[in-house]
Amino acid sequence: MEGGAAGDAQGGESPTVQARVSLKDEGNRFFKGGNYLKAAALYTQAIKADPSNATLYSNRAAAFLNLVKLNKALADAEMTIKLNPQWEKGYFRKGCVLEAMEHYDDAVASFRIALQHNPQNTEVSTKVKRLTQLARDRKRAQERQDMRSNVDVRKSLDPIKAELGEKFPAPEPCEEVFSFIVDIMESAIKAWHNSAKVDARVNFLFDRQKSLPEKYAPVVNVDKAFESPDTVTQCAAFLRQYTVETSSKAACLVVAKSTISFPQVWKGQGSRKWKHGQNDGFFVQFESSALRKLWFISSTTEKGLTLCSNPEALDLDAHAVLPPLFR
Repeated sequence: MEGGAAGDAQGGESPTVQARVSLKDEGNRFFKGGNYLKAAALYTQAIKADPSNATLYSNRAAAFLNLVKLNKALADAEMTIKLNPQWEKGYFRKGCVLEAMEHYDDAVASFRIALQHNPQNTEVSTKVKRLTQLARDRKRAQERQDMRSNVDVRKSLDPIKAELGEKFPAPEPCEEVFSFIVDIMESAIKAWHNSAKVDARVNFLFDRQKSLPEKYAPVVNVDKAFESPDTVTQCAAFLRQYTVETSSKAACLVVAKSTISFPQVWKGQGSRKWKHGQNDGFFVQFESSALRKLWFISSTTEKGLTLCSNPEALDLDAHAVLPPLFR
């Protein structure tokens, strides 16, 4: 701690100075031994005896920092600066506390002032470099998160709520089906953001009132379904039978554009012409006995980050990836 061991009080020292020195040295001893609570208590007693001593506030700030009492540590660091604005240690203490609070930009600003008072301090210059990079990385991460959070699936799908309400008049089934679509789409977007790919699969909405054998899973992988017209036909037949056997209320296909060899619906002409650009992305096709819907979620890369757009509704007659699964 600052000031080192003060030594025994000299003959000319007042009792107040002797008490302050003794308390500070005791505090330093406990601090070095890792007993920060006792150290802080002793520094507090010393401050009462000598309230204008910047070193005591600096030492107590360090103790509070180790005790993770960050607001108290910050207050002491600022008092250190107030009492001795030319001393680098106050700015150093403040920077350390702000770093612990993860206020990296403010911490760097405080450390820079410390460097102005002591440009040779390598510890502080190292902190400035490290925290500057941390602040930059955090800002970049926040920008990426903001860009990704611009995809609002529930809001994008609001227009189909009215249709669902007509096809599923009771409120509970309507909301259940809507949430089913939203959950699948949000999960697919999250997977795409993480790896720029999605697994080709069909998700089923089972009737919760019916008990099914364990062999029936709510997800069926269809990664080989889109290799040719025959594989699509065979897969559709299997899925139709699956919906019957499971008494499913609805199903939802998720498949990446790059996975599909057939049907390449983005190559249509005339009334089937694709109007959604050449970007990569994935399809989400909703199937039920009452309603069918299709969306395409395109993907772009910005600043090295994979981003999904809001889902775009497609014309099922022109761009359906699978034929109807419900009779």
